Amino acid sequence: MEELQVQRATHHELDELLPLFAGYLRFYGKPVDEARVHAFLSARLRANESVVFLARRGETCLGFVQLYPAWSSLSQARSWILNDLFVSPEARGGGVARALMEAARQFGAETGAVELFLQTARDNATARRLYESLGWRRDDEFLVYTLDPRA
Repeated sequence: MEELQVQRATHHELDELLPLFAGYLRFYGKPVDEARVHAFLSARLRANESVVFLARRGETCLGFVQLYPAWSSLSQARSWILNDLFVSPEARGGGVARALMEAARQFGAETGAVELFLQTARDNATARRLYESLGWRRDDEFLVYTLDPRA
């Protein structure tokens, strides 16, 4: 079996990222409009508005993690929002998510971030176990609120 490789993606890997991102959307029950997905990811990557790491074995892409930059006013330093993590169903349980999470952690350290932040569904026990095994701690101090400004 070939070694697992995790590398930062550029817009040149967009075609490899698209099916994984579509799988991510389907996992969360969201519709997949391929043209919209392509435009969204292309814009993020070309403008350096997000950082994506792709995991692959040989030529096969197995998963991705996407981070968005943020700043912590309280710390007055950079932080990163780990917004998306997805591993193709056939690759789950093989260390792909762990490798992607480690790439995100290392990237955060290299960029001087004081925090990586993520949210996950309360019922996503598999993901929660992974995060906690990697040293992530659940925040019980702050509540998260959201608002749809269009409503």
